Amino acid sequence: MRRWREPVVALAMLLAALGVARAADALAVEAINASEPTLCAEKDNVYLKLQSGDVRRFTVEAVHPAYIGTIVVDRWAPDFTSCDMSSDPSFKFDRRRLTIYETEEWQLVGLTFPSFWRPNQVPVRVGNRTETGFHLLQLWTRYQERAEEVLVIYPADGYWRARPLPPQNLRWSAYGSSFLIGPVEIEGRPFVDIRDIAFDPATRTFTLNFTRGGSATLRLDKLDQERIVLDVGLRPAVAADRPFAALRSMFVSEGNSDVAVVGWRGKGGQSWTQSPVMSFGKASVAEFWAGRIAPSRHNTSAPDMLFKNFSGAPR
Repeated sequence: MRRWREPVVALAMLLAALGVARAADALAVEAINASEPTLCAEKDNVYLKLQSGDVRRFTVEAVHPAYIGTIVVDRWAPDFTSCDMSSDPSFKFDRRRLTIYETEEWQLVGLTFPSFWRPNQVPVRVGNRTETGFHLLQLWTRYQERAEEVLVIYPADGYWRARPLPPQNLRWSAYGSSFLIGPVEIEGRPFVDIRDIAFDPATRTFTLNFTRGGSATLRLDKLDQERIVLDVGLRPAVAADRPFAALRSMFVSEGNSDVAVVGWRGKGGQSWTQSPVMSFGKASVAEFWAGRIAPSRHNTSAPDMLFKNFSGAPR
């Protein structure tokens, strides 16, 4: 049986390095594991739900893994071994790429794929301009004379991905886990049903209006070579029996995963608890981390994810 004493120490050191706050907590939320085992490295079998009927504001961070400085050869190529996706729903579209907004520092690009698993079209507004039909929105920034993609959303199903700027030892780093913001539903797989999206370039804020009512804002608060910090607001709070946020990722084995371990701190807690992701059940958490302690051969440089600062105060 694998011993977890060493990873406990490693996780504690990692979280200390991340500068995890131990300030008084406004709220604790329920973290619930609904993951399923798989042999397919391209299937999001990890499903970690966050639920509370009171949360109206919280923070999402994507942070480079603790081992990022040791990576010599990165790996990010897909691995479809043991994958059968022939029964997945698929709707056809005309391929499209459009720059919706652009300055010297920031760029918002919309992409339409030849096929996607949901047929819905979500309008995207920037100022007086509205476009629709995109499967992916990419937010790019200029850094060290290069364009870096740091945040994406899939409007048709509400999946987000985020990553910090590349570390000093790498010219590029991978995406890994996705996260959902807003009332999560299930239709074959978890998703968030978005009616429309607006982007405010001045504040780097996305506003999402949901199909069945309510809205959310997601503001890019901080971005550097360690982390990207996103400030999220919900109006109103999501019902307690439905996730207000969720993490989607993959785990085949510890060495073939985008998330292998979860860690959490309870409300007022002075220490962290950790568990292998597939062994985790549920917990009341003030902060919740999901990531990797040892490098994986799948998306080696992909960031860890941290959810914290849960509050009932509106943004």
